[in-house]
Order: sequence, then C-alpha cells, then structure tokens
Amino acid sequence: GVEMVMPGDNIQMEIELIAPIAMEKGLRFAIREGGRTVGAGTVSDIVE
Repeated sequence: GVEMVMPGDNIQMEIELIAPIAMEKGLRFAIREGGRTVGAGTVSDIVE
C-alpha cells in the first residue's frame, strides 16, 4: 500500500465511514483535517 501521497498525485482508495451518511455515485467530497482541506475526490462506487 501507499503510505503518503503528495500534492498532484491521484489515487483510488476505499473508505469506511464511522457514521452512516447518504452518498451516491458521482458525489464530490473533501477530506478535512484540523480545519484544512487535505484531499478531495469523487465517489466512484458504493460498496456495502
């Protein structure tokens, strides 16, 4: 696996949410840490 990605890198990853939330394919999202956006992406598939 990849330990770190750098600005400009593109990756695919699978995320398990800690709480249920309504999501659908194509939804854009941001990953934030400490009030800063550290990543952004688009939902490509829903795995249940």
